[in-house]
Amino acid sequence: MAKLDPGSTLKRLRNRYRMVVMNDDTYEEVVTFKLSRFSVYVGLSTVFVLLVGLTVALIIFTPLRYYIPGAASQQSSGRELREVKIGVDSVSRQMGYQEKYLENIRMVLRGDIPVSRDTTTLELPKDEFSDD
Repeated sequence: MAKLDPGSTLKRLRNRYRMVVMNDDTYEEVVTFKLSRFSVYVGLSTVFVLLVGLTVALIIFTPLRYYIPGAASQQSSGRELREVKIGVDSVSRQMGYQEKYLENIRMVLRGDIPVSRDTTTLELPKDEFSDD
């Protein structure tokens, strides 16, 4: 294999080429570009860096960052978790109250209400009649 000379590699990067866009029907030249490998490399690298920069800016400065796992700040996510937990606790407590209420309604409609009778005897004083 031939050894590459740094001077020849640099020379190949600077060689100029012509890119011609032609009309296929009339063979008329529409656009002509004079390019080198180095200019193509610089152009593609610039486009890549710009796209990466725009993507990062889009994620950082918009609410899209909340869709990335672990990207939200720990403090705000902890606060949000506490708020959600409090909300879930209150909803579950409210559902327990509603279940108890509905079960009582069902018992009334079925007639299964346990009736506690007062079986204590009352001791009433005897009526005293006076002849006054």
